[in-house]
Amino acid sequence: MRKENSSNAINKQFLSESCILNAAVDAFSGRWVPQIIYSISEGLNRFHLLKNELPNISEQVLGRKLKELEKEGIIIKEVIPDTVPAGVCYILTEKGKDLLPVFVSICEWGKKYVMGKEMD
Repeated sequence: MRKENSSNAINKQFLSESCILNAAVDAFSGRWVPQIIYSISEGLNRFHLLKNELPNISEQVLGRKLKELEKEGIIIKEVIPDTVPAGVCYILTEKGKDLLPVFVSICEWGKKYVMGKEMD
């Protein structure tokens, strides 16, 4: 987490306030975030399933990213009834679901201009 008065935080706030594109990209950018959102959309909606899908992410980072996505309103955490200990799953909100076609477009752009070749 950035300190609120650091130059990075101040610059981030300025950019978000000066251009809606910056604010929008900031909502889903960052290491692991797009992959977490995509994985949840594919049904990997429990902490251990996400951890297995993303073996290089630490549990601490995964937990922090999930909390950030909740705060952004991209996912919600739902308690699974009748589980001991209480289990939770993560569900994309409408805001989160609306990101999926954006991700597809960004992937297509990346295949064409960043990667230089099609990826499977």
